[in-house]
Amino acid sequence: MAPIEGEYEPSPWAMARDQVETYERTCGREGNTFQNTGLPVIILTTRGNKTGKVRKTPLMRVEHDGDYAVVASLGGAPKNPVWYYNLKRDPAAMLQDGRDRFDAEARELEGAERDVWWSRAVEAYPPYAEYQARTKRVIPVFLVQRRG
Repeated sequence: MAPIEGEYEPSPWAMARDQVETYERTCGREGNTFQNTGLPVIILTTRGNKTGKVRKTPLMRVEHDGDYAVVASLGGAPKNPVWYYNLKRDPAAMLQDGRDRFDAEARELEGAERDVWWSRAVEAYPPYAEYQARTKRVIPVFLVQRRG
């Protein structure tokens, strides 16, 4: 699995684009929380499933024993976020948590394993439970683990 390299296409959403830029420029010292919640975020880098361009997304930090979960909630919208489809097509990823940046591989969780990580995600960011109540889809959860 190759590292995520190539042309970077910033998010069309100004808030996400600006947060990624700040986070990366300061090695996670700034831009490292979600809006005004004080809750930590990570930056997930994927390859666009249609364009092949490098995409970067700030997501809530859900970490346990060096592994991370990323939750495709989109605030409880009826559809999955674009990055969900990026990981489904190509599970190669890069994750940055503060100064720590590493190549990773993601896989969608199911069953009991998903339940464990979903509980961790809700503990890290309680609004996830509200988002699930808002939508008919089961919100996908990916496990992101270091490669090598």
